[in-house]
Amino acid sequence: MSMPFNKIIRVAFILLLFCVFFGCRRTEDTSSKPQVIKTESGIEMVVIPGGSFEMGSAGGGADESPVHKVSISPFWMDRYEVVQTEFLKHQISDPSHFKDPNNPLDQINWTDAAVYCNERSLAEGLERCYDEETWKCNFDANGYRLPTEAEWEYACRAGTSTEYSFGKNAKQLNDHGWFIDNSSKKTHPVGQKSPNPWGLYDMHGNVAEWCNDLYAANYYTQSPEKDPKGPTEGKERVLRGGAWNSSAEACRSAYRASDPSIDDTCLASDAIGFRCVRRAPDNPPSDK
Repeated sequence: MSMPFNKIIRVAFILLLFCVFFGCRRTEDTSSKPQVIKTESGIEMVVIPGGSFEMGSAGGGADESPVHKVSISPFWMDRYEVVQTEFLKHQISDPSHFKDPNNPLDQINWTDAAVYCNERSLAEGLERCYDEETWKCNFDANGYRLPTEAEWEYACRAGTSTEYSFGKNAKQLNDHGWFIDNSSKKTHPVGQKSPNPWGLYDMHGNVAEWCNDLYAANYYTQSPEKDPKGPTEGKERVLRGGAWNSSAEACRSAYRASDPSIDDTCLASDAIGFRCVRRAPDNPPSDK
């Protein structure tokens, strides 16, 4: 016995509704979720995929121009800024002003940050990146180092092109970083604010972070497209990300700063810290 036409229509409509609300609902996209690796030292690192992005800002400072395309090879980056507890593990004197085991290192000069990278590499049986006589970085080594300026901005942006990794509204910075308006004039334990889209914490504020690059205001006019490593000469090293005493403007993804306290702790600011990176290994360990 054939089903009446109007009943067929009703059944088809019910099936369509079921498909829309249940069977055909879009599954959660996990492709953009960060992959987190725990190192032999127990430190969490985020696997940063290779790719290209537009570096710089047309509306920022003069040293942020011109906006230019940059291609970055895959690498790993510390999920959090290096904390005081990790520094002391390697028997390196902690110069931090704001003492707390879970606070980021502060008042750290560039060479001591590089020494920590080497000590952390040795502790895991990896090749050191820094020659401690010349401070030249071996980018082919499999150990830890400071990020290039391009790697840092690429990781901070995490696929975004807005002023911040969370958008363009500076009023939302309170949820994502410690800066002059909410820090109470001090650093705070890492990981308390919302991470960026790739799962990296405190990329905006808390402490400004050393990069490997020497600083040149006009470097973007001559920067190569593939994995730029900064100028060959300079008297200052690049800082990125803003700090507890920074304005919202200075916490933008593209904001550039520099500091002369390369090897003198007495000159180092209590608003300066760092995080480590390493090149992506050929045979990575399992996920956390």
